[in-house]
Amino acid sequence: MACPLCGHVLPKDAEACDRCDWVRAADTDTAEGKASDLVAVMLSVVPGLGHVYKGYKLLGLLFVIGAFGAILLGGLAATATAGFGLALIPIYWFGVMFHVYGIEDRIAPATKDDEGEEY
Repeated sequence: MACPLCGHVLPKDAEACDRCDWVRAADTDTAEGKASDLVAVMLSVVPGLGHVYKGYKLLGLLFVIGAFGAILLGGLAATATAGFGLALIPIYWFGVMFHVYGIEDRIAPATKDDEGEEY
């Protein structure tokens, strides 16, 4: 593993670099801490928002687009099946909620501490 600041070759699980002041961050918390599964599920009332909350922005966007597709397919199936096709919409909705509950947070480690603005 190379030091991210100076490029010096370090042992595999090195905690600090002996040539510069780089120290491995002990934790990769976001400013608000770990994303809450309950909040993510509540945000999934609009499919995809819970995924965005947990850090999966592209997947969240795909679920938002998929929600429109599920509504269209549910409406089309409802016209052919005397309204039973509308059951596809809550199935999709609950599937998105269960998925956002089950996935881990995607938190990018911070490169350095924010020291504010320098003048």
